[in-house]
Amino acid sequence: MMQSGRRSFLKKSALATGGLLTFSQLSSAFSIDRNNDIIIGHNNHRYKVNLNWGDLDPAKTPVKDCHEIVQDSQGRIVMLTNHTKNNVLIYDKSGKLLDKWGTEYPGGHGLTLAKENGEDFLFITDYERHQVIKTTIDGKVVMTLDCPLDTGHYAQKEAYKPTETTVLENGDFYIADGYGNQFILHYNHKGELLNVFGGRGREEHQFINAHGICYDNRDKANPCLLITAREQNVLKKFSLEGEYLSSIPVPGALICRPVIHNNEVYFAVLKSKEAANDDSGFLLIMDDQDQVVSCPGATKPVYENHQLDQLYQTIRLFQHPHDVCVDEDDSIYVAQWNSGQTYPIKLTRV
Repeated sequence: MMQSGRRSFLKKSALATGGLLTFSQLSSAFSIDRNNDIIIGHNNHRYKVNLNWGDLDPAKTPVKDCHEIVQDSQGRIVMLTNHTKNNVLIYDKSGKLLDKWGTEYPGGHGLTLAKENGEDFLFITDYERHQVIKTTIDGKVVMTLDCPLDTGHYAQKEAYKPTETTVLENGDFYIADGYGNQFILHYNHKGELLNVFGGRGREEHQFINAHGICYDNRDKANPCLLITAREQNVLKKFSLEGEYLSSIPVPGALICRPVIHNNEVYFAVLKSKEAANDDSGFLLIMDDQDQVVSCPGATKPVYENHQLDQLYQTIRLFQHPHDVCVDEDDSIYVAQWNSGQTYPIKLTRV
């Protein structure tokens, strides 16, 4: 699409999203710079949109749902799709394909990078296989974890549909069963189960769609876990022992995995809760004080009496964004679910 056509498309789609917008809302949804680049975001988190990053020949390298995306220690961008012709695609930062592998992950969903003794490993959650699989960076399987039937929390393996993992410095890891019975499972580096907490429910320590989890060590003296209750539009904090600590509401935003970059937390937002269109997602950035500071593709975050106003999509740019990866240049790579088998979008910070 030509830049001028894309600009017209975005303006029309902004007007079509969630009803009529005020002039100030429309003008804050996006802007066009002197090079005719589309700029989205708020405050000091504004980004130039690259819709063509990582495009490949779908006949040779197809994708289905682009679920998650990370950066390895070589600076490469590693993406997981549930297309079993090539589950894992590895790009350089310019969008050139460097490698691909994987044919055995039909429910490939969560992708986490772990570093052990200078070597990169990947944790893949597969909700169709009801397993978590640890591999080398080139796909060799080194550990497979099945449904923990002996805990008494699962009557059959089909009830276990893990969506995400996070890894601590000592090799311990946590699994979020976000599409299953909503438990969080804590393992040591050998794959021995240490603890189970959470579960389905609406109490503070429970979840409806415990979709994403990450280890938060920004406060070195008080590390914790950030876990999304996606359907409830809430980010919850837990101790490493599984004790509930607090909740951060994000009204209207179905947040996926928390991704920590520097002192901020980045999220893909699958969709706007109250939007008329289902493909109504955007991005959300939260500072180290748990305040939302930018929502690329959505309304500008506004707090009234310390409460965040409802957030909703203002531009039909993203289609079910599912994960983000933030590189050392503060560029964001956006992987999308159910988006017409499209490749990631890159946002370059300006």
